[in-house]
Amino acid sequence: MLLLLLGIVVLHVAALVLLFVSTIVSAWVGNPNSSSDLWTNCTTLNGESRCDPADTGVWIQAVQALMILSIIFCFLSLFLFFCQLFTLQKGGRFFLTGVFQIFASLFVMSGAIIYTVMNSEWVHESESYGFSYILAWVAFPLAFISGLIYVILRKRE
Repeated sequence: MLLLLLGIVVLHVAALVLLFVSTIVSAWVGNPNSSSDLWTNCTTLNGESRCDPADTGVWIQAVQALMILSIIFCFLSLFLFFCQLFTLQKGGRFFLTGVFQIFASLFVMSGAIIYTVMNSEWVHESESYGFSYILAWVAFPLAFISGLIYVILRKRE
């Protein structure tokens, strides 16, 4: 049982780290001369680097909000898990923890979908998706799976 709990915590922390990195790092879209993320658009021309704030459109603000919400819900579910681990009665399920984690996964999925759909309007064809964008998509199934595990998991002695 201890090994199972350790595995679940490692899976949860891995999803949380992926969410942090994908939200913070400036590599959602890029090419050798530019990179863009949720917060800034950076370009390099003639050896000079210039960074401007991200697009002020409603859709990018929605993606920003959803990614921040996913981090908050993922962190809260980890906190709830540790609280429930010590207060939940024997045989009880970690239902609240699982629901929060599933919400975190749905938020990151929604943010990544909005970014994917709206990205074609303002990004050139020469640019490709960066590793932060991919990490956001990897964080989705990790958070969803850990949320399902929490919902199914029962507390033993």
